[in-house]
Amino acid sequence: MHINRVNTHIMPIRFEYHAPASLDEAVELLERYGKEAKILAGGTDLIPQIKQRQTEPRHIVNIKGIPELARIKETDGGICIGALARLRAIELSPLMNEKLPLLVEAAKTVGSVQIRNMATIGGNICNASPSADMATPLMALDAEVHVYGKGGARTYPIGEFFLGRGEVKLDPGEMLTGMTVPLPPEGAGSAFEKVGWTTFDIATVNVAAVVTLKGGRIDLCRVALGACSPAPIRVFQAEEALKGRKPTDEALSEAAAYVSACVEPRERWRRAPPEYRRRTSKALAVDAVSRAVESVGR
Repeated sequence: MHINRVNTHIMPIRFEYHAPASLDEAVELLERYGKEAKILAGGTDLIPQIKQRQTEPRHIVNIKGIPELARIKETDGGICIGALARLRAIELSPLMNEKLPLLVEAAKTVGSVQIRNMATIGGNICNASPSADMATPLMALDAEVHVYGKGGARTYPIGEFFLGRGEVKLDPGEMLTGMTVPLPPEGAGSAFEKVGWTTFDIATVNVAAVVTLKGGRIDLCRVALGACSPAPIRVFQAEEALKGRKPTDEALSEAAAYVSACVEPRERWRRAPPEYRRRTSKALAVDAVSRAVESVGR
């Protein structure tokens, strides 16, 4: 019998559905069923993967019934964003627009409004796609991720969370509960740049930048690159190349060359060959840092 594995409305597997009402209950289910369990948050990645048999979980753990996971609030350490916070909520949040406009800018580029009304920031990064649009701005903002499991809570830099394509730093029975994003330095500018096949498409290349100026020279600079290696990365060489320099065309081009050098060829590129990504990442890096500089003090 022929099975339609692409764009089907049929759920081709049988699974047991669980709806925990607390973190501890969710963790207990994840611990009990191990690799046979998958977390359902927004479902914009998981459901298509199940329909196309890219994953075949026997247990679905729906965490939407845990309200604290959807909160967006300011704390002493910055802005705490729950793993269940929807991208549309981030886009429309007055707090996010005031304090973390880089995340708002990136959220607006993800799919359509319908997708953003479902997709969660936790799902976007836990799917661990190299092209995840929320990953690069979170890295440029030096975010920390919060993980919870049977052993309790853990926190570590987001750069340590991504282990490779489709892999994140979660032990068996653990789940992402949220992230804390430190407030950028006063007067900092930021920008997010992305190229995809269409407006609603996933990124072929994306770049996020955060910049501060002192005496007309770049004082702090963070640059993150996505969709060009097995995991999103910070480009520290580019950051160092710009520190203490005026943001001239020459300085930006020199720093952007370090960004393009980070493109890692692989056997099969789904959307664009390595040379295209090298040229595009260099151009986007120049644009992102330039716009970040222009927005300093706004």
